[in-house]
Amino acid sequence: MGELDGKVALLTGAGSLIGAAIGRKLVEAGAKVVMGGRNEQHGAEALAPLGDSAVFVRADVTSDEDLDAMVDAAIKHFGGIDYVVSAAAVFDCGMLETTRENWRRSFDINVIGNAMLIEKAVPHVRKRGSGAVVIIGSISGKHSQPNRIVYPTTKAALLGLTRNMAHALAPDGIRVNHIALGWTWSRNIERRRGTREAADAFAAEFQLMGRMVDPSEAGDAVVFLCSDRASAITGADLAVDCGYDSVGPEAMGQAFEKHPYPEGA
Repeated sequence: MGELDGKVALLTGAGSLIGAAIGRKLVEAGAKVVMGGRNEQHGAEALAPLGDSAVFVRADVTSDEDLDAMVDAAIKHFGGIDYVVSAAAVFDCGMLETTRENWRRSFDINVIGNAMLIEKAVPHVRKRGSGAVVIIGSISGKHSQPNRIVYPTTKAALLGLTRNMAHALAPDGIRVNHIALGWTWSRNIERRRGTREAADAFAAEFQLMGRMVDPSEAGDAVVFLCSDRASAITGADLAVDCGYDSVGPEAMGQAFEKHPYPEGA
């Protein structure tokens, strides 16, 4: 018996490595999952090991019609909705050359798409008597970072969305929480770093555990926040970041290694 037996989840961003891992963990815990994503090939790969416990819907979160299709699929195939997990994101990181179109696209995908899916799902979650929403965010929403402005700003907005949705939905017994992922292995990271070993070496500069977060660890956190074990948790920000958020401006001590105290000091 899984702790999410009989439950149904909507999941966006399902074609990413993170989304696929979340879908897999939800199914392992007993849930049925409607997996939405823009890339049909990646969606099919994520769906393949899940059997009859999941369906894939090609969905762009900027399209209300696509979000409606996800909701309809949950009702048609599985009879209702208990959880909403929003993992869709676009990694646009322009600096001062960023265009208005760039800003709008990033907010539409990273923030507005998440909010609209929650709004569309809530009437159905209410019918179940209780439920949960998990918003996948980033440590980028809480810290400034070099060479990027747009992405961190949208991720900061998700913290506000979490708090205010938690406030609005508490009377309905619907909990809303945020996961702040640290640097996590993904196709985006693989494209830039090449290998997991190189990515872990990069993350070791600022994540205490000396590595990237694994997508499966994001999935475990989602299952926990959906489960009854988190029944008193709402409006919270859960760091799943290998220690990134606990490290201050002195980082991992690199400054002391590069500029040690004089001998005898």
